[in-house]
Amino acid sequence: MIQILVADDHEVVRQGVRSLLEAHPDWSVCGEAVTGREAVAKAIEGRPDVVILDVTMPEMNGLEAARQIRRAVPTTKILVLTVHEIDQLVQEFIDVGVHGYLLKADTGRILVDAVKAVLRGERFFAPRLGEAADSTLARDSTPRIETLTRREREVLQLLAEGKSNKEIGTALRISVKTAETHRARLMAKLGIHSMAELVRYAIRNQIIDA
Repeated sequence: MIQILVADDHEVVRQGVRSLLEAHPDWSVCGEAVTGREAVAKAIEGRPDVVILDVTMPEMNGLEAARQIRRAVPTTKILVLTVHEIDQLVQEFIDVGVHGYLLKADTGRILVDAVKAVLRGERFFAPRLGEAADSTLARDSTPRIETLTRREREVLQLLAEGKSNKEIGTALRISVKTAETHRARLMAKLGIHSMAELVRYAIRNQIIDA
């Protein structure tokens, strides 16, 4: 039986995906995750054959979750399911090593075919993704998101979500002083001097929604 983990912060999406997958007699949805951090934990614990992963989730975005899952459970296939058609974002997921990238609008039509393809060891990408290039992001002079460390990306997301140093410390299980240090180093590395700039950077890099 093929085991599949579904990670998306919208219940209606998770239930729709589950219905499509479990209509296949040899597939089982072994778990659901609402946050990126939960997706990583459940993937490591359950070692599913496939993880279907949203891009924008609380606590940890899909790109970072994919990166950590690939590192911890390299045999698991990762299929990204999102509304984002941004070429650079697709390339970043490819660089991480995901096996497929689909648009939610196409879910009912091609999700099953995509899962079958990645299980065969193939890659599967929605055909029209090349139409959505983000020229603004391409021109951005701030450091690219992949130059940040894992911890810096985690701190960036939490800051962009409006979390305080105390809340960041609790979420990452570090002291408030360490959280303050990470925040200062991150903003210095990005050359960002205000929370407004940091939020704009996070939006451009699909860390949070606009």
